[in-house]
Amino acid sequence: METKWLEDFVSLAETRSFSRSAQLRHVTQPAFSRRIQALEAWAGVDLVDRSSYPTRLTAAGETLLDQAIEVLSNLQATRNMLRSHQSAGQDMIEFAVPHSLAFSFFPHWLMELRQRFGDIKSRLIALNVHDATLQLTEGNCDLLVVYHHPSQPLQLDPERYEMVSLGHETLAAYARADAQGGPLFRLPGHPGQKIPFLSYASGAYLGRLVELIVKASPSPLTLDAIYETDMAEGLKAMALEGHGLAFLPASSVVKELKSKRLVQAAKPGEFELSMELRIYRERPEVAKRSKPAAVALWDFLIQGKPLATA
Repeated sequence: METKWLEDFVSLAETRSFSRSAQLRHVTQPAFSRRIQALEAWAGVDLVDRSSYPTRLTAAGETLLDQAIEVLSNLQATRNMLRSHQSAGQDMIEFAVPHSLAFSFFPHWLMELRQRFGDIKSRLIALNVHDATLQLTEGNCDLLVVYHHPSQPLQLDPERYEMVSLGHETLAAYARADAQGGPLFRLPGHPGQKIPFLSYASGAYLGRLVELIVKASPSPLTLDAIYETDMAEGLKAMALEGHGLAFLPASSVVKELKSKRLVQAAKPGEFELSMELRIYRERPEVAKRSKPAAVALWDFLIQGKPLATA
């Protein structure tokens, strides 16, 4: 049982729409539906009447709804009580960051911040894109750093959240270098050739962007998915061992390209996509938290020049 299943269920009861609740919960509709089904499996009974539209709850669902609201309310009250004791840490800025940015971009970016902004105390919360976004919407972090692409925008209300652009990043294909210094696996490959493909797990943000790259190919690509994971670092480790080809953010392979352990698996400019790097915060007038250190950093980011992204 996961509390986010209860939060999903309460949202569905309020909106009476799977698609609308999926949007509000920052998750795809299939993923949202699976989580409702997981809650029903845990309960051992149908909670939603799927034969009606708008969606409505079954009698069992109505019973669970009251309990779910009470449980979530008690958890929130307890968390607020615990945080009220945390007088220390007001100078500690909490960043929610997807795994793909946590290992490469964030440490470099933070070092540049220290050089230009000054000393900064930070706490990193590394999650997938969906859960990192929830950290911001649920008031569990000060700032959210994420990738952005117009085809996959985050469902954050601009009246509640504001954004600063940190620059751009390239998503491209990489493979281990062969004895001649070329890629072991190359795009687009030969007709009929199956290319071992190291894939992001279904629903992963970067995975959806890889799908755009593949669909834009002038000729069909025969990618044979032999491995998948949510984490770009996991795909990079597999690519370094020569298992296959992976699409990775350029900032995550700087050292590997310099040492020639990895090389680009296509001609420069081909089979790649540009993403924007963005940082979000809750607008001060509606913010659940407001640390002076986080406010000062935000003011610096608004006024200063963009920092390097790689």
